[in-house]
Amino acid sequence: MKKIFDSISEDLSKVVTEKYSTSFSIATKLIDNSIRQDIYNVYGFVRIADEIVDSFHQYPKKEILDSLEEDVYIAINRKISINPILNSFQKTVNKYKIDIKLIEAFLRSMRWDLNKKSYSNKNDYEEYIYGSADSVGLMCLKIFVKGDDILYKDLKKYAMALGSAFQKVNFLRDINTDFETLNRTYFPGVDVNKFDEKSKKNIIEEIEDDFNIALKGIVLLPNEARFGVYTAYKYYMKLLEKLKKTPSLKIKEARIRVPNYQKAYILINCYLKYNLNLL
Repeated sequence: MKKIFDSISEDLSKVVTEKYSTSFSIATKLIDNSIRQDIYNVYGFVRIADEIVDSFHQYPKKEILDSLEEDVYIAINRKISINPILNSFQKTVNKYKIDIKLIEAFLRSMRWDLNKKSYSNKNDYEEYIYGSADSVGLMCLKIFVKGDDILYKDLKKYAMALGSAFQKVNFLRDINTDFETLNRTYFPGVDVNKFDEKSKKNIIEEIEDDFNIALKGIVLLPNEARFGVYTAYKYYMKLLEKLKKTPSLKIKEARIRVPNYQKAYILINCYLKYNLNLL
């Protein structure tokens, strides 16, 4: 009967992924079946932790996050948890020997979101991004390379660049929502009340540099992961392109999205490149 519980646990991680992120869910479906569930298992955990700090406003966030942190380490050590999300996550962590320091870095950034409202210097900004995004990208990379330590080390800097690029695009897209709803400002030296074209240009150039580095690693990924990761990269590149064309004032006024028909076009284009061995 343990198999039934494990199956339910993994189903729930998949549901969390599909309900919270359409684009990530689609990209994950393009990853080979041999590793797909493990990506769901990672996303399920990080999504729930993120949800605690971003939306549990009527509840004791710190205490809930403390409990999650304590429970996840217990789950990893025991190799089981009665919390289905943690049960599926620990399975993947133990299967690929994911470094606990990556989980610690992620939870540290989540803890910063409880109290830290702005990032006045680049060091803190980069440390936050490492924990909130790069560490997650490295967990996924460990799965993509199926635990191959040599390949993992070779691709590590590219995975971190991709995680940073994704996170910074999200920051730019949600700059006003983060400020108005959560009272957070992530970009150092940027006054949201005076957000202008110069500030936007500097941020976009930084993101483009990250994407340029990341692409060099995407093409080196194992075949099982390359199609899905490349498609996610193209989705975010399209979103960045739209942000680039949108006046800074409008970015503050509305959440920029990529329409479904454009996502479909991107998917078809990526599929053709992948099958023609052009990646």
